[in-house]
Amino acid sequence: MALLPRFDSRAVPLVLVAVLIDAIGFGIVMPVLPDLVVQLGHVDLAAAARISGWLLAVFAGAQFFAGPVLGNLADAYGRRPVLILSMAAFSIDYALMAAAPTLLWLFVGRLVAGVAGATHGPAGAVIADVTLPDRRSAAFGLLSAAFGLGFILGPALGGLVAPLGPRAPFVVAAVCAGVNAVVMLLFLPETLEPAHRRPFRLRDAHVIESFRPLFNAGPAAPLIIAWFLWQLGGVVYPATWSFWAAITLGWDATAIGWSLAYVGFMQVLVQLLLTDRAVRRLGEKRAAAFGMGCAAATLLAYAFTTQGWQVYAFFVVGALGALAYPAMSGLVTRLVGADRQGALQGGLASVNSVAAIAGPVIAAQALATGTRHGFAGTAFLVAGVLLGLSTLLIAMLRTRQEPSAAV
Repeated sequence: MALLPRFDSRAVPLVLVAVLIDAIGFGIVMPVLPDLVVQLGHVDLAAAARISGWLLAVFAGAQFFAGPVLGNLADAYGRRPVLILSMAAFSIDYALMAAAPTLLWLFVGRLVAGVAGATHGPAGAVIADVTLPDRRSAAFGLLSAAFGLGFILGPALGGLVAPLGPRAPFVVAAVCAGVNAVVMLLFLPETLEPAHRRPFRLRDAHVIESFRPLFNAGPAAPLIIAWFLWQLGGVVYPATWSFWAAITLGWDATAIGWSLAYVGFMQVLVQLLLTDRAVRRLGEKRAAAFGMGCAAATLLAYAFTTQGWQVYAFFVVGALGALAYPAMSGLVTRLVGADRQGALQGGLASVNSVAAIAGPVIAAQALATGTRHGFAGTAFLVAGVLLGLSTLLIAMLRTRQEPSAAV
């Protein structure tokens, strides 16, 4: 039996590689970000953490607003040009950031990277175009796996090339994206037939409508609040980990890169080996509360961590937080009617985007303020409280065997 499903188009593996490089590009710069921001901004690590929070917020904000635009452009002009231009923009942007002489250049680079990286919609559309319905779930599973693998390889690769200087990871990311753009230009077929295209209309490419289902969430409202608190607290890892590790543990970029790769690896391990068993044994509600509680406890432990070995030991428990996403997703489907599932999922995606914009700012400000007052664990303390509140909301949630008829 084949380990991977067969596909009817070579577009699928090419798109999976594009998504992988997208995720690597995000993670590869994380280990060197403290040194680069300190160098360009002529500030200490605490002030650099504040700046980094805004950099991540700019990146997430650009993805938030660019996502619907790129998706509609892909429906109007085809998937191929959107994906190729996005990857080419990625390459040029990372090359410019590698040569950035000031922080302003870095902010512009993160803005462009956010726009170019909003390729999730077009990539998913390619898979939907060329994959038969009975193979589509497997294909989307590979898409998710590509994201996960990228978030493991990116920080590890960033840590490996960091001894060459804080700009080296940007050069590597630029080369990877450039090569992928050329490969797609040569080999990626167009998957959307001209007869199925529709004109681009700006009014269809905005994000406001995606929030509308949340205003009538009904019984799902407490879970949506818990979901938002979870996402808001979870952003503490990409937002502050590198700075916190440098300040508290004295780690260099290589050590930071390996620790981030370990975090990603442990989460993927839990998803592959434990998720299905835990949800079947505990049920969705208890699995979600258990996973969230483990994540909250680990964040609170990190707030008071002083030794490097503790980071690796504590995350054996923290990795169980990976149970939360599938379990909470299952709970959502039980709390809303079948006719509102798609709309509510779109609303939750918007909630994730808002958390990705606000979370880095909150976490970075907490880290910087705490560091100024002699307690660098403030960001993890705040995140742990947010996830603790989310755990309580889930534990108090009343569930039903059948979903309600309306949101």
